[in-house]
Amino acid sequence: MKVLTIGGGGREHVAVEAFYKSGAEIYAVMKNANPGIIRRSTKYAVVDEMDVDKICDFAKKTGVVMAFIGPEAPLEKGIVDALEKIGIKCAGPTKNAAKIETSKAFMRDLITKYEINGNIKFASFNNVNDAKAYVKDVDHEVVVKPVGLTGGKGVKVQGEHLHSPEDVVEYIDEIFKNNIGGTGVILEEKIVGEEFTQMAFCDGKKVVPMPLVQDHKRAYEGDLGPNTGGMGSYSDSNHLLPFITASERNTALKIIQDVIDAMAKEGYSYHGPIYGQFMLTSEGPKIIEFNARLGDPEAMNVLSILETDFTDICYRMATGSLNNNIKFCHKATVCKYVVPEGYGVKPVPGKEIIVDEDGIKDSGATIYYANVNQKGKKLLTDTSRSIAIVGIDNSIDVAEQNCEKALKFVKCNNVFVRHDIGTKKLIQRRITHMQQLRSI
Repeated sequence: MKVLTIGGGGREHVAVEAFYKSGAEIYAVMKNANPGIIRRSTKYAVVDEMDVDKICDFAKKTGVVMAFIGPEAPLEKGIVDALEKIGIKCAGPTKNAAKIETSKAFMRDLITKYEINGNIKFASFNNVNDAKAYVKDVDHEVVVKPVGLTGGKGVKVQGEHLHSPEDVVEYIDEIFKNNIGGTGVILEEKIVGEEFTQMAFCDGKKVVPMPLVQDHKRAYEGDLGPNTGGMGSYSDSNHLLPFITASERNTALKIIQDVIDAMAKEGYSYHGPIYGQFMLTSEGPKIIEFNARLGDPEAMNVLSILETDFTDICYRMATGSLNNNIKFCHKATVCKYVVPEGYGVKPVPGKEIIVDEDGIKDSGATIYYANVNQKGKKLLTDTSRSIAIVGIDNSIDVAEQNCEKALKFVKCNNVFVRHDIGTKKLIQRRITHMQQLRSI
C-alpha cells in the first residue's frame, strides 16, 4: 500500500519504520530532512507541514491510498479534511475531532457535559481580567494552560514553576499579551500523583489499548527545570507501570472509551491514535489532557515493540474496522532524547552530530532521528529534540542500561540528555510516592 506520512520528528520516524516493516511504500512530507525517514521513503518532500495545498498536491501526484499524520498542528489546520476530500483515507482525526487536543476548553466542556469520570475543577477564560479575578478568589493552587496548542511547553504549575499568586497573574498576563496558544487560558485544579500515558488505536467506535508509558516533561534530572515536549519515557514488559494496577489502567481505558463515545454523539467521529494523559491520584486516574495523535516520545516505546502489521492497523482505524488482534512484545523499553543545548529555554541549532548506528544496534538499542537536518554528509541539530535512543530488553533495568550504552555512540559537544529516566532510583521514587498517597 502507498502510504503518506506527515512529519519529520522521532514519532514520525518510528511510524515510518513500522510502516516499512509491514511492507508499505512510503511517501513522506516533512519540514526537516530527517535521514531516517528519507532512507525508508520511495519519495519525499521537505515542505511546511502546515501547507495543506502542497501536501495534497504531493499526495495526488504520488497516488497514495492512506495518510498518517504525526504532529498536532496540521490536524488543527484541517489536513485530514482536505486529504479525505480528494479520496485519501486518513489514520488521524478531522479538524473538529482533533479539538479534543487543540482546544483544552472544548475537552473539559465535553467531559463535563457527558459526566465522564476523572474530571477536575477548571475554568476557562478569553478575558485576562476575568482570569486574574478567578485566581484571587480560588481556594486551591492552579495549573495555568493556554487553551490552544503550545507544543507541550505552555503549561506552568503553581508551586513548581509559579511560586506565588502574583507569579500566576504575571503568567496569565504573558499568555494574553503574547497570544500564547491563541485562544485564551484555562485554569485547572492542581492535583497530586504520578502521571502516566495511555494511548490507544481508535476507529470511531472501538478503542484498542497500547502499553502504558511514563513520559518525563521536565528538562533536567530530578524532574527539575522547564517543561519540554518530553525528554524521554519508559514502558514495562507487562504493559503496565511499576506504580499502577491493572484496575487503575482499566479505569483510564474506560475514560478514553467514554470520550470516544461522547465525540461520536457530538458528530465528531474520532479515527486515529489517541493519547490520554492521566494523573494517578489517591482517588484513581484523573484527566490531565488528551492528544489527537501518538505521543512523542511515547510512540518510540510502543511502536518499537509492536508485533502486528502497522499498515493494517492504520487502515482499519481509517475505515472503522479495528479488531482486538493487536499484539505487542512483552519487552521493557527506555527512551532518552538527545537534545540541543538550551532546549526548553533557548536551544542552539546548527551543531554537527555524529552517530554510530552499528554501535547503537549492538548495544541492544534502536535509534530514531527527530528534529535534525541532513546536509550532504553532515547531520545538524535544529531547535527541538535531536535523536531518540530506545533501549529494549526483558526488564526496565536492563533496557535502561542498554540505552545508556548506546548513547555513547552519539557524539556532539552541544547536547544534553536526562540520564535518570528509567533508572531504579527514579522509578522507586514514583512507587514510594504512590504508596504514600494511597496510605493517606
